[in-house]
Amino acid sequence: MKTLVVGVGGVTNGGKSTLSMSLHQQIPNSCIIAQDSYFKDDSVVPVDGRGFKQYDMLDALHMDTMMSDVDSWRRDPEAFLKQCGLIPEQTAASEEEEVFVLIVEGFLIFNHRPLNELFDRSYFMEIPYEVCKKRRSSRVYRPPDPPGYFDGHVWPMYLKNRREMESMVSRIVFLDGLKPKEELLAARRAEKAADVCVETLK
Repeated sequence: MKTLVVGVGGVTNGGKSTLSMSLHQQIPNSCIIAQDSYFKDDSVVPVDGRGFKQYDMLDALHMDTMMSDVDSWRRDPEAFLKQCGLIPEQTAASEEEEVFVLIVEGFLIFNHRPLNELFDRSYFMEIPYEVCKKRRSSRVYRPPDPPGYFDGHVWPMYLKNRREMESMVSRIVFLDGLKPKEELLAARRAEKAADVCVETLK
């Protein structure tokens, strides 16, 4: 059995979930672990001096639980798929040649060193400030973003977290989140950035 762990990170509303779901739909025996599923309860998320909830920090996430789920997949990918309600497919001639792919998606996945060390391939979705702000304002969050939250917290924290990420990670492929997902997928195949993924996408 072969395994591949792919990280899809990036700015808020940059297209991480869309690309991750497209990969999942095209790659047999793949599944997604999304970082947004591990936020702590709103009541324990820290608040800064301006009253802004500090969601864009690792402390706002149950990273221990997320790592536990990633480790569960690494121990037995086939069992993990079944646990998620997915049916494993036989795509190779033998069990030894079978490929299982874990897609880890989230805005801070590359800032958590224990998780970052597990990625075989790393992709980062980026979009301009104006586009990001417009997309963010069109989405409904619970709790909703308070006035000034994007400029006062979300974007500054994105820049801070990105600088930290770039100081920790050297093998990231940056992707233009404005491009159609079909073009992004085609580009990944063309440059053979993820060898096993490419083979399963054919």
